[in-house]
Amino acid sequence: MTARSLPGDPAQFYEAHIFVCTNERPEGHPRGSCKPKGSERLRDYMKARAKELGIKNVRVNSAGCLDRCEIGPSLVIYPEGVWYQPQTTEDIDAILQTHMIEGKRVLHLLRQPEDGPKPKK
Repeated sequence: MTARSLPGDPAQFYEAHIFVCTNERPEGHPRGSCKPKGSERLRDYMKARAKELGIKNVRVNSAGCLDRCEIGPSLVIYPEGVWYQPQTTEDIDAILQTHMIEGKRVLHLLRQPEDGPKPKK
């Protein structure tokens, strides 16, 4: 099932939501977690940089586990449902410029459904 607007729905408050995993599991957990990989720093940078660039109607949020910590840090942009694995502030700059401003994809940072654990059914 795909979410979509229906007649009579209110206008969107934001055009896009960027969810950055900031999950933290106990040290040594076999799945790892995004927070120790720098996801909070990247989220904070992304929020500030989006504001500096004047990107409007976009919300950068912290997220609990997005179930892909093995490949983290992980972020997903909705409504497109596009997943990225940024490692540096330069990666964040590329995502903001290419995805959010130009409407294209940062191919070398994209993550596919087969990357990380299989979705639960």
